[in-house]
Amino acid sequence: MRLLGLDVGSRTVGVAASDLLGWTAQGVEIIRINEDDGDFGLDRLSEIIKDKQPTGVVIGLPKNMNNTEGPRVEKSREYGNMVEEKFGLPVDFIDERLTTVQAERMLIDEANVSRKKRKKVIDKIAAEMILQNYLDAKGKLTRK
Repeated sequence: MRLLGLDVGSRTVGVAASDLLGWTAQGVEIIRINEDDGDFGLDRLSEIIKDKQPTGVVIGLPKNMNNTEGPRVEKSREYGNMVEEKFGLPVDFIDERLTTVQAERMLIDEANVSRKKRKKVIDKIAAEMILQNYLDAKGKLTRK
């Protein structure tokens, strides 16, 4: 049961994949996109899907701190619909509030990574955190 995790932005999509048992998430890459031009990186995502052969996709929803949904949540849902239609994979969504902040803090505190280098990996790490949070939550539900 391998899953892909996606952190969808307007310029990049961070991609992570789980191990085959669905226990851990690892960052894969960052796909460059241009939402304004209608370039959603689906060709590259197709290559990753062929390589990783996931059974589903998890997409983070960047809700507001008061749990309301803004325009980025709608864009993430639209991206999920595109993925579902194009690849025939089930798509699930998870609240991703603060994952990018957590990822950046981790890179600063633990890895002492410069701002320029952080920018190159932050979305991949955020995707990893989104997927790991999902895996952890699902595991707790199935172990009850």
